Amino acid sequence: MKIRQLDLMNFRNYETLSLEPGPGTNILYGDNAQGKTNILESIYMCGAARSHRASRDREMIRFDAEEAHIKMFVEKHESIYRLDMHLKKSKTKGIAVNGLPIRKVSELFGIVNIIFFSPEDLNLVKKGPAERRRFIDSELCQLDKVYTSQLMNYNKVLMERNRLLKDMAFSPGLSDTLSVWDEQLAEFGEKIIKRRTGFVGQLNDIIRSLHYTLTGGKETITLLYEPDTEPGRFSEALEESLDRDMRQRITSRGPHRDDICFLVNGIDIRKYGSQGQQRTAALSLKLSEIELVRQLIHDTPVLLLDDVLSELDSSRQTQLLAAIKDTQTFITCTGLDEFVNCRFPIDHLFRVADGRVERQNQPDIE
Repeated sequence: MKIRQLDLMNFRNYETLSLEPGPGTNILYGDNAQGKTNILESIYMCGAARSHRASRDREMIRFDAEEAHIKMFVEKHESIYRLDMHLKKSKTKGIAVNGLPIRKVSELFGIVNIIFFSPEDLNLVKKGPAERRRFIDSELCQLDKVYTSQLMNYNKVLMERNRLLKDMAFSPGLSDTLSVWDEQLAEFGEKIIKRRTGFVGQLNDIIRSLHYTLTGGKETITLLYEPDTEPGRFSEALEESLDRDMRQRITSRGPHRDDICFLVNGIDIRKYGSQGQQRTAALSLKLSEIELVRQLIHDTPVLLLDDVLSELDSSRQTQLLAAIKDTQTFITCTGLDEFVNCRFPIDHLFRVADGRVERQNQPDIE
């Protein structure tokens, strides 16, 4: 899987941009706040239909424009896909695949599989459960359209149930309709729990050896999926928590409260691990994600590394760079020392300055 061309118009600080990346490692370097991350954001948008950092489309449109356009050409299994994304300040975004508009965002998922890795991801272990759920959902939605549909339906029903719980405080008679939402919530929730269980299990099979190598054989890691309700008991959990839900006017049980536990040498490092252990476990998790996607799609995903190398010591830099061989990768950084010191091959080198991108010769790493 390779991105062959990326064209931007009025996206963030780019009035226009046409970029032809190489099939291997593409380095985007330059000072901070010049537009490096904006390029990664546009690529991620074409795979996930959303930004990894902006909550609204209008935030990504150049300040003096009303619309923005992203066009990306992707080569996959010897076929070329054209992905178009039209962002508007006052309307819902438009998405087209090979010139044909799509009606559901889920139709975009799976065309290009993208893994985004930022410094914030290194804090995944020490952050709250919501971040770890977001990690699971972000990857599963790209890999599994059925899961995407189930998650969207679950969130819609959850929102309706929570609204009903609030309304019941003023109209108790509405409680007769609660069972309708409970039945649907349990149906979608059980399917989500089952798919997440399988996904974490697959990651677990990969992360053990990666983490063992990354720590020089000093640590063994185990991932434990912690569903808020036991599989097959979601309906009972909703019934048991009904009084509390009515008092608090919110749904207190379900997959929207799931978590992942990281056990290192038998210790829960979410609570008792050092910052170094937590960051190393997060790196192992992202490396496992890359390998798992390779196995599941029988292809290589596109990898986006946003200023991650500067957050790692030389040993972990080497491990990460070794893991991304044979993968089209886009790396942002302020300097090139990491690649020169690691003697790491660069396919294409781009200098980014003030919303302009210039192709440059590779540095001497001999």
